[in-house]
Order: sequence, then structure tokens, then C-alpha cells
Amino acid sequence: MPREGHHLPADPMSASSAESTPAASPDPPHLPPTPDPAPHTAPTPPALTPPAPIRHAERLNPAIFDFPVEKMRSGYYSDKYFVRARDLLLSRGRGPTVTMQVFQKRDAIVAGTDEAIGMLKLCLTEGYDFADLEVRSLRDGDRTAPWETVMFITGPYPAFVHLETLCAGVLGRRTRIATNTRAVVEAAWPKSIMFFPARHDHWRVQTGDGWAAHVAGAIGVSTDAQASWWGSSGIGTVPHGLIAAFGGDTVAATAALADSLSEEVRIVSLVDFDNDSVRTSLEVARALGERLWGVRLDTSGTMVDRSMEGEMGDFDPRGVNPRLVHKVREALDRAGFGHVRIVASGGFGAAKIRAFEEAGVPVDLYGVGSSLMGGSFDYTADVVLLEGEPMAKAGRRHRPNDRLERVK
Repeated sequence: MPREGHHLPADPMSASSAESTPAASPDPPHLPPTPDPAPHTAPTPPALTPPAPIRHAERLNPAIFDFPVEKMRSGYYSDKYFVRARDLLLSRGRGPTVTMQVFQKRDAIVAGTDEAIGMLKLCLTEGYDFADLEVRSLRDGDRTAPWETVMFITGPYPAFVHLETLCAGVLGRRTRIATNTRAVVEAAWPKSIMFFPARHDHWRVQTGDGWAAHVAGAIGVSTDAQASWWGSSGIGTVPHGLIAAFGGDTVAATAALADSLSEEVRIVSLVDFDNDSVRTSLEVARALGERLWGVRLDTSGTMVDRSMEGEMGDFDPRGVNPRLVHKVREALDRAGFGHVRIVASGGFGAAKIRAFEEAGVPVDLYGVGSSLMGGSFDYTADVVLLEGEPMAKAGRRHRPNDRLERVK
């Protein structure tokens, strides 16, 4: 082929030792069209530049964040010195109007602005209202440069001083996920990325992280929580445990899954349980035929697949490597299963994906997890104006930004 741009729509997907993905729906505008299946006959051509990150026309409704409003308003989650600063100002009747400037210091994809704005709308100090503030901000999905102002908050300082900790935190977290996801989206394009990091972090971060991955261009997330903010569903996979529950029989587990789901649901089978991905891929393909949408290679980075025996010496045979992918692809094509896609996961980040794509490795879809959690995109929030006049600590200054939009 190559089969460029196969995507898994964000509809409910059941999975076991196999993954299942919903049948195709009309291609969203941010994804390439899905061509008809055909055997792999040539390496993937050089990747095109993917569409820009998704920038939704409307901001998220603050109610979707399910904030513990009273605790946030009280300062329960805030650095103590901000709470004490608020208490002092209120006790002395001081409510100066300040402008707080929010920024970070790397090239990045911004996310978390809607969440931060939601806090400003719902969690201000008692007696204040969002109408007391003027907030200007970039949107989730916007690119930002180092030191570029992402948000201005202008208003009575006691109204929002306690929210600096929370706003900086959500912006830093979501921007990190969005930027890391965008890196793998661009490395893989026109192939698609599935967002699989749920098991690598606390469950409470799933909703916002899934949103950040969505705006960055991931075509699917692994949990319903991650997909909830844009009204979709997870397409993830469950552990290899179901294969174990079927006595270690990948074919039986995959066939049972296929039998339990409607014909519209795509079936993708994990094939590394016995560490023999070529053999298992062929066995599952023979058993399911056209019902099998794809196989997922997920060999541990500390393992060498059995199909590598007799070929080692001039490449790294561990984990999911280019030689293994080629062997699976060639075996499937020889056996008449050119329609079966290959999903690769396990240790993939932007650099590894880029290397695979530059080498023309016949992967159709990448599952990416822990690599999306790394790095640091720390935000800083500084008071830079007092009553409209310059007032900032040494090393900081007011940095206007015409890209910012007034938040209503």
C-alpha cells in the first residue's frame, strides 16, 4: 500500500487480550481520509505536515471540570503564602487592582486555559465575581513561544491571589501533555496516534490529560474519562490477562471477543503473549479472516521475539523493532492477509516513531503511553501592573500580546 491515516473513531471500544475499535465513521477534518485496505507494496512516503492542533471555537463550560469549589475557594489546594497574603489584604481593606501575567519558557502547545478560566469563574474569593476581572488568554491548542504571555488576569488582587497555584498547575500539566502528544503526532504523520498513558499516572488526571491529547491531534484515547470533555468514548485496551484467562490461547480470546461484539466493531489482537508475534499473527488472521482489523505488536523492551532467532548480530533485536514489524507484515501478506493492519506500541516516543517512519517501517498506527508524561513546562504568574502602572519584580516586565482574546 501504504495504508496512510487509518484511524479509530472515538466510539466505544471493547477490548481484552485483543483491542477492538469501532467501525469507520466520516473522517474528522483534522485526520487524513482512510483509504481502502490494500497489501503493503511500498514504504510510506515522506510524512506531510499534519493539520494544526484543534482549536475549538467555544471554550469548555466550567461545570465540566467538577471542581471542589468550596475547597478551592478556601485555599485548601493553594500554597499557604497566597492564602495568608489574601487574608492580610482583606483584613486591612486593601484590594489593589493588579495585572497578573502568566507565561512559560519553552516552545509549546498550550492547554489548560479553559480549566484555569473555569477556576476564575467559579472559585474566586467570597464576595467577588468573574465580572470583577478582565481576563485575556490564548486558547487550548494554540502554539506559544518561550516567555510569550499566555494569559493576563486583571482585577482586585484578593479576589484571585489564592488561585495562582492552581492555575499555574493545570496550565503546566496540560501543556506538557499537549506538547508531548503533538511531538509524536508530527513524527508519525500521516499515521495516527493512540493516547495510552492512563496506567502511568493517577486516575484523577485522566479527563484533562485526554483533552490535552485531543487538541494536540491524538485520534483516540484509552478511557471514557479521557474522552469525556469532548463527548466521546475510550478506545483503549485491557491487559494481556484475558489471554491468560483463556488458558494462554490468543486465538480463543480474540475469537471470543469478536463473537461478543457487533460486526461494526474493529478487532485488533495483541500477539506477543507467547513472544512469537509472527506465528500468533498468522494464527489469529487464519481464525478470524476479514473480521480481524489488525494485530498489535507490544513486545517488551527486555525481550527478543522468537522470530528473531538466527537473524541477530547487526541490529538491536529487543522489543518492537523494525525487523520484527517487517517480518510480521511480510508473513501476513504472503498468507493473503494484506488487509490486516499493524499497530505498534511499547516504548514509542517521538524519536523512535520518527526513526521508524524515516526507515519506511510498515506500521499503520502507533500506541504511545509513558513517553507522553515526561518533561517540564512550568508556568510562572507575576504581578506586572499595579493600578495600571508598571510594578514587577526585578527581571520581569509587562509583555503585551495581541494574540490574547478577551474571555467573556
